[in-house]
Amino acid sequence: MKEMKEKIGIVDTLEERKPYITRKQEKEQEIPLACDNNSLAGAISQRACVYSGARVVLNPVTDAIHLVHGPIGCAGYTWDIRGAKSSGIETNRTSFSTDMKELDVVFGGEKKLSSAIDELVGLYHPPVVFVYSTCIVGIIGDDLESVCKTASQKHNIPVIPVKSEGFKGNKSDGYKAACDALKKLIKKPPEDPTAKKAPRSSETIKPKINILGDFNVAGDVWLIKPLFEKMGIEVIVSMTGDSTAEAISRAAEADLNLVQCSGSMTYLAKWMQMEYGIPYLNASFFGIEDISLALRKTADYFGSEKMKQQAEQILETEINRIMPEISRVRERVKGKRAAIYMGGPAKALTLIKGFAELGMEVVIIGTQTGKKEDYEQISYSVRDGTVIVDDANPLELAELLVKQKADLMVAGVKERFIAYKLGIAFCDFNHDRVVEFEGFDGFVNFVQEVDASISSPVWKAVRQRTLIPEAVESENKSGKIEKAAVAAGSEKKSGRMEKATVKEMISEENHATECKGILLKPKFLHQKSETAVESQV
Repeated sequence: MKEMKEKIGIVDTLEERKPYITRKQEKEQEIPLACDNNSLAGAISQRACVYSGARVVLNPVTDAIHLVHGPIGCAGYTWDIRGAKSSGIETNRTSFSTDMKELDVVFGGEKKLSSAIDELVGLYHPPVVFVYSTCIVGIIGDDLESVCKTASQKHNIPVIPVKSEGFKGNKSDGYKAACDALKKLIKKPPEDPTAKKAPRSSETIKPKINILGDFNVAGDVWLIKPLFEKMGIEVIVSMTGDSTAEAISRAAEADLNLVQCSGSMTYLAKWMQMEYGIPYLNASFFGIEDISLALRKTADYFGSEKMKQQAEQILETEINRIMPEISRVRERVKGKRAAIYMGGPAKALTLIKGFAELGMEVVIIGTQTGKKEDYEQISYSVRDGTVIVDDANPLELAELLVKQKADLMVAGVKERFIAYKLGIAFCDFNHDRVVEFEGFDGFVNFVQEVDASISSPVWKAVRQRTLIPEAVESENKSGKIEKAAVAAGSEKKSGRMEKATVKEMISEENHATECKGILLKPKFLHQKSETAVESQV
């Protein structure tokens, strides 16, 4: 343990946090990274709670009532945390809360919850109600299951308790709570003897799939479904992006599940495999390589030569169509250094390939919910020296961005201002974005946003911050590594260099004229402001 800490003292952080930050190791060497633990107290973690994990998975179910049983503050975590779009009814965009007060905490909130369900069902007539428990509910011991069971019998619809008390784990536990709720919606498919006997390779039967772990952020899934439909495949449901209670109930009719967000949906995919015999494949729909793999693996699974030919035809047509723009941007951004910090490991892994297609180098990569096997795969995919971090906090990210000389950070909205304050370009890949990044057109959108972010002249006019390190390693002519101080005029105190600091450098040139009149492309902006209605019951 002592040796490991000495090797990975990459940033100035809490001693207990050091095992969570490492560098890519040489081949066949185990990555010494701690992960999959609860966040360290006092480390100002980026990781969210159980309730938030459950909410981000379930909230894109568009025709459901999402009722938060707890204080009104928790209801602020609502539909817009995912930016999920709907092609039909949008009941999910109204947030409901029982708005528990002090007296409810003392005397219990079960009666208030029961009344809230009755009122909401009478107003909206939903096909399903999800009731989320919060920290305070877990503490006072309200019997959610009993209230929901009574309400379900009374209204003849599923009223499903989501056991998501925030304090009892982390975001990954929230994913499981959401999947447990979805299980109760999935119905056993009707018996079909003819379909059961038919071979998978039959050209006469239309195969059916589910896409698990796609939340239709900015309309992503609308760019993916047509690709499978052109291959002669029916997509029953995308869980949970743009999904309805009825579509989810049919999920067990599928022949195959494609799992994109492995962190949130592998648990459900394994359950469906055990319960209904539906196999699953991991897939990604971002970047040319991963889209190609997804289509080819699906065609290979069904064993249809016609489907394989259709997949190859789609790939040839689409790649030829977008490649001129990809090549143009590649010439502008190749050699740039990217930092990746994602909620889940699946997105992090697919971004590595996306940046490789642009000729960019990944110098930092981290996630909030990665497990050991995820980080091992990440380690195989990046170059030696790449920093790998689990559950980072803002101070760690800021120091890493400077030390690794990143030109671009790709992360979620919380990390945006860390990058901006350091004068580093930023691209939002998380659930808050308003532009599709999946599919072929989505990848074009992504590379254009990367180009617009990195190439913006604003970086010439803003404060640039550079780290003055305590010491840097430089190689002398004989090949030996020696420590050399680089800060001119640095003073030693007690025989040691001063702690690394950040200095500001403001460009002396006037670049304001270059920025004048330059606007980001309209599709990268919120053109229509949409506001959620907070309904207090």
